[in-house]
Amino acid sequence: MPYIHFTEEQKLRASEVDLVEFLRRQGEKLIPSGAEYRMSSDHSVTVRGNEWYDHAVKQGGGPISFVQQFYNLSYPEAVTRLLDGDHLSDGEQGVIYPAAPKQEEKPKEEFALPPANRDMRRVYAYLLNRRFLDRDVVSAFVRAGLLYESCEISKDKTREYHNAVFVGKDENGVPRHAHKRSVNDIGRTFRINVEGSDPRCSFHHTGSSDRLYVFEAPIDLLSFLTRYPRGWQEHSYVSLCGISEHAMLWMLKQNPGLRTVCLCLDHDAAGIEASGRLTEILHEHGYDEVGVIQPEHKDWNEELKARRGLPAQEAEEHPQLITASEICDRISRRVDRSRRDYWEQDIPNLIDYAKINLQWKQFDRAMECMEHASALALAVYERELRQLGKRQTPEELAETLYRRILPHQNRGSLQRRPAELTAQFQSVLEKALAPGIHSETEKRALADSWLELAVSFAKVPVKYEADILEQQQKQAIPQQEMG
Repeated sequence: MPYIHFTEEQKLRASEVDLVEFLRRQGEKLIPSGAEYRMSSDHSVTVRGNEWYDHAVKQGGGPISFVQQFYNLSYPEAVTRLLDGDHLSDGEQGVIYPAAPKQEEKPKEEFALPPANRDMRRVYAYLLNRRFLDRDVVSAFVRAGLLYESCEISKDKTREYHNAVFVGKDENGVPRHAHKRSVNDIGRTFRINVEGSDPRCSFHHTGSSDRLYVFEAPIDLLSFLTRYPRGWQEHSYVSLCGISEHAMLWMLKQNPGLRTVCLCLDHDAAGIEASGRLTEILHEHGYDEVGVIQPEHKDWNEELKARRGLPAQEAEEHPQLITASEICDRISRRVDRSRRDYWEQDIPNLIDYAKINLQWKQFDRAMECMEHASALALAVYERELRQLGKRQTPEELAETLYRRILPHQNRGSLQRRPAELTAQFQSVLEKALAPGIHSETEKRALADSWLELAVSFAKVPVKYEADILEQQQKQAIPQQEMG
């Protein structure tokens, strides 16, 4: 893109764009989450005013960095996109995105449970007849004071609002968290955490075994117990009421006997990424026995619907896992044709070619460079393995590469990848050219470094093709709805 000079006023205006309104105009669906909004396409990302935060990678910022990150644009492209009509030719006017309202710091509200209704007729009818939950399971949580029906009066005193309230208690049995969910599926559904809730003390059950099951939402948890009711009271369960790790880690801290963690999140892109991220967090905290249990459909309640022969939302595989399979296969088939002895000059050249092609929007050529570089790094890895007395077939190499492409680690702008890959290559180069005879441990570490470099190169075309696939899927949804 040609150089564009932006005035300070233009830069300021771009940095103040209301991200909520911007995303709505891009066709993005937003889910209310307290004072913020969660992106429907990526539940780990929340926006509020002109600020965003990605809970998966714990980073955020303003509108410019958001557009750079999630639309794979350069700085001038991102600013132009946010200003929209400012740089259109022939005086054509584009959409003017409003500035975000100034955020006033509100004092943190003290937590209080919503007022209870005198009975639970609506909640039982909803959970049993519409959600197909087991009565005994529901009643167990009601008796424990963890589930009830609220009755809240509108400000003008003309309406009553009834919601299912899922309560989370602290170690002393004191309510510290509440998640409200509307008891009707007609029109816009309502679900929100009560203001002042402690995210650590979410909806949960503590058993006597060493096993903890983790869910996104309370209804997912209750659906799982309905699906697998035998001896459920023995185990522990927690709903994150989102995908943050706080409630899970709190449960583990409060119950040192818990050693096995089963992640039972939704079978969609957000759930898959969250499962990968939470697995890493658990490993960092010393928990080695971590498993992932995916429903055959999108979530555990959709599973109950399907078992009754009702229409159920299908599982959604992560686009990166779809594209990674073919790309890894292509890369592994190129290994035998790669010039292993010329990696020192070929890899930097390929990175440079990729960078130039990315700048000129020649994405197919850039991805070809990345696949070629990945194959070359994988070829060196395979050579190092042979020197250690080990061999892998092309099929095994493809599988090895595929297993290491984790969607939650493959985010961010493609434009930044060449610089990151250059730094990673320099690190591997230092190891490879280090003088002296390497021990077997050092040789194994060097081989692993080459493998990780091959993975990093492969992740670029995987994300690029996954982004295209995701966009195609989004465009197909309105057509399906019309048809």
